[in-house]
Amino acid sequence: MLPQADIEGGAKSRIKIQNYIEGHWVSDPKEESVPLINPSTGEEIGEVPSSSVETSNLAVKAAADAFASWRATPLPKRMSYLFKLYSAMQENLEDLAQAIALDQAKHISEARGEVNRVIEIVQMSCSIPALLQGETIQGIATDINGRVIKAPLGVFCGVAPFNFPALVFGWFIPVAIGTGNTFVYKPSTESPLFMQKIMQLLEDIGLPAGVVNVVHGDREVVEAWYDNDDVVGVCLVGSTPTAKSIAEGCGRHAKKTMLLGGAKNFLVALEDAPMDLLIENILMSGYGSAGQRCLAVSNIAVVPEIHDEFVERLLAASKNITLGDARDPNVFMGPVISANAKHRIEEYIGLGIEGGATLELDGRNPSLPEANREGYYVGPTIFTDVTPCMRIAQEEIFGPVLSIMKVRSLDGALKLIKDHPLGNGACIFSQNNYQIEKFISLADVGMVGVNVGICAPHPYLPFGGIKGSLVGNNKVQGKDTIDFFTQNKVATVRSVDPVDPVVPKAVTQDDVRSCVAS
Repeated sequence: MLPQADIEGGAKSRIKIQNYIEGHWVSDPKEESVPLINPSTGEEIGEVPSSSVETSNLAVKAAADAFASWRATPLPKRMSYLFKLYSAMQENLEDLAQAIALDQAKHISEARGEVNRVIEIVQMSCSIPALLQGETIQGIATDINGRVIKAPLGVFCGVAPFNFPALVFGWFIPVAIGTGNTFVYKPSTESPLFMQKIMQLLEDIGLPAGVVNVVHGDREVVEAWYDNDDVVGVCLVGSTPTAKSIAEGCGRHAKKTMLLGGAKNFLVALEDAPMDLLIENILMSGYGSAGQRCLAVSNIAVVPEIHDEFVERLLAASKNITLGDARDPNVFMGPVISANAKHRIEEYIGLGIEGGATLELDGRNPSLPEANREGYYVGPTIFTDVTPCMRIAQEEIFGPVLSIMKVRSLDGALKLIKDHPLGNGACIFSQNNYQIEKFISLADVGMVGVNVGICAPHPYLPFGGIKGSLVGNNKVQGKDTIDFFTQNKVATVRSVDPVDPVVPKAVTQDDVRSCVAS
């Protein structure tokens, strides 16, 4: 593992992020680098390589060279590495969480939660042998059986966003290598430290060289995969425009894709919503991770019967949210990822005002501890009188900005959800089972929550949206991921008796007596 000083950060201990190719940490003195920033303080704490196309291709070659021997590795042996990874992550949970809290600036309690969820995903991946079982049809013709085998394909590549450096690793790599493939992974240059620590753990448990490779850089690293014949597929969690760009590039070369795009999640509060639970969940969903997650609540549809009380109570609770360093357990919310992100979110607040919405709570220029005033902070922000066509209601802001809309009924809320171009997730707060079941059936999204603020499925179930939130068909987690990382190979098998059927051996009474005697 990296020394603890690197986790502490500070001017005297710079973090040097490196590529990991074919079992080695790789530094190219000719490559440029970009600064690694601690968003909580705005301090430069290290550097990240901006790798070349040549380095990207070297990583793919390493994965391709490792594929033949890795796919031939017996399944129990492959699973043994996942069991070892599971144990290693449990033993190093705090170190991994601190890494996320440092360079991604996710609040330390949420960082621990993210690592715990990935440990659960790795645990789920240990059930791959059951999910890899094929099918057999007996007697499709005389002496002929049919068989379906789930086989690995080769080298997959993956791209991670900044906001969930651990979770996206868990979604892609354990299942990919568990099913017999090899992998090249590009973390976000804004939050690479978690992956550097994971690669050290994979090295420590003895994972063969080339099975997992990491290369850092910008879009050139990814675009090099499109026409590389050794790459069979690319997966991404990111924005919808990026997902469409990768789909286009991979489509020209007939590569598989699993691409999760953007989100604009709805929360519907009906007249019988349990108010205390509702407010508590909105605080966690809307302001947790500073609103920088694909299932964060953004648009809130509220019926008139409770609208005024709801707004009053949400405002009061939101004004008590404390901001500060992501590693400080005494604050509720850390910063957004960068100065650019802060500027973009503040621009959206301005657009909301210009569009005619009422700014009830302004998160610009929040109160901060002295040590964090150079960090990238946006406080809780609440708009009311929002209409569906406003940009703050249509576009993904990716920050702690809530847009409250008044709707007459559940049907009005369902229409808002249906008309939106994105369809990641939606939640309902109600105690009416009829309304709940109607919402589950008709909400035009990929993931639904009932009386929860974040509708994230358990690792055994598929995770992903629909409409503009998913480019392609496959989702992450569960059987969807197994299907993506494998191909169905069909065998038609005729059984032939090795004894010549033309001259069968006659059975005599002596043969029968000898069998009885024996």
